[in-house]
Amino acid sequence: MQTETAGSGTDDWNAALAEQAAAEQPQDKAVVAEKDSYARAQFQDLQSGAVTQAGSEQNLEVILDIPVTIAMEIGRTRISIRNLLQLNQGSVIELDRLAGEPLDVLVNGCLIAHGEVVVVNEKFGIRLTDVVSAAERVKKLK
Repeated sequence: MQTETAGSGTDDWNAALAEQAAAEQPQDKAVVAEKDSYARAQFQDLQSGAVTQAGSEQNLEVILDIPVTIAMEIGRTRISIRNLLQLNQGSVIELDRLAGEPLDVLVNGCLIAHGEVVVVNEKFGIRLTDVVSAAERVKKLK
């Protein structure tokens, strides 16, 4: 009796697998057809109004409201955690810059210019003395 049960169980299993395979075939074709439709999708030309090689008018309206972080860096240094923990009020940290050297102007951590500190209406500001060219910025990214 066990042999009959095992045999009929195997037949049922094979029948279920065949039924599942038959049911999946049309679905697979639908998925392939759906993927093909994505490949044939048509998009608008993104170059209209954008910068062209000839240098025509730039359409920057899309990015003008994106916030960026701008920072002025006087200098940097590396110290150990031991020395960091020993700092207290009145401690002096030596930086890697000389007095009078220009500050770095960073936008989102990327150097874009150098400048000097100015005071305007009792507020600190920075006067840009040298703007890093786009070509130099790209070189530093690599």
